[in-house]
Amino acid sequence: MYQLRRIQSIPISVEQAWDFFSKPENLAKITPENLRFKVHLRSEAGVMYPGKIITYTLSPLLKISINWATEITQIKQHKYFIDNQIKGPYKIWHHEHHFKKTEGGTEMRDVLFYDLPYGFMGKILYKLIVKKRVKEIFDYRYHKIKELFGSF
Repeated sequence: MYQLRRIQSIPISVEQAWDFFSKPENLAKITPENLRFKVHLRSEAGVMYPGKIITYTLSPLLKISINWATEITQIKQHKYFIDNQIKGPYKIWHHEHHFKKTEGGTEMRDVLFYDLPYGFMGKILYKLIVKKRVKEIFDYRYHKIKELFGSF
């Protein structure tokens, strides 16, 4: 299993950060355009709760469109939420989003555990493509959040 951790300080309140990052429709705003990422919204679009299923389509490689679904498994308002892939390209995708009030704003921490299917072939795909691609997506996200909210 692979892991990625990111910490970012943003000069907005925890409540403002929670309001933005807990809305699935905002994920497309911080995802690279070349992924053609689209959230399929339902009537309760802005409401976050344990058990909520969020579906997406994206094209991570060679313009091949894939369907992805995650489930929100845990929430503590203004503190954290966790989503797990229930359908998609990964064997495991467990993404924790943590928020902590700091002097002057919010510390946002992402903790991602992920793994690929296909055994040995999955390990080769990880080394050749996936490791770099996941890092690029989170690097883009870091810079886009800085552009949207600033930094300190």
